[in-house]
Amino acid sequence: MGQVVLLDDITINKIAAGEVIERPASVVKELVENSIDAGASKIDIEIKNGGISYIRVTDNGNGIAQDDMEIAFERHATSKIRSAEDLNTIFTMGFRGEALASIASISRVEMISRKPDSQEGYRIILEGGKVLEKGEYGCPIGTTIVVQNLFFNTPVRYKFLKKDYTEARIY
Repeated sequence: MGQVVLLDDITINKIAAGEVIERPASVVKELVENSIDAGASKIDIEIKNGGISYIRVTDNGNGIAQDDMEIAFERHATSKIRSAEDLNTIFTMGFRGEALASIASISRVEMISRKPDSQEGYRIILEGGKVLEKGEYGCPIGTTIVVQNLFFNTPVRYKFLKKDYTEARIY
């Protein structure tokens, strides 16, 4: 059985819920933090068009179990806390369970992952937060997440982005 669970309403209300992905850099930040929390010693990032059309983050971390992959895209799904009391002892970069749900709701996301103790990996594809495809997939240990067409269903957010060639620039 997997370790990712949905949080209870009391805990959800104590967390700064409703994280908003403001721009492609926010996506990269969240995915890299997940990779670091997964114990990755190598993280590769590929970005096209300032991240608006394509972001890929690949790591060699602990991977995500097949049982956990779909629920990991639900709001407030996390493997790091179980109750509000756990908020006082958290030492990871991410814990709220909002990043993947937020990213998936405004883009097309493909996650491919394999745990070290698994013979095969698993892949899931979502668009606008809806699962399109899932199944076994050959891959190395770790996780790859590909985010495409960021803000495809939120034209107001897309309109306020800078030009795609400057979007990845750090200010």
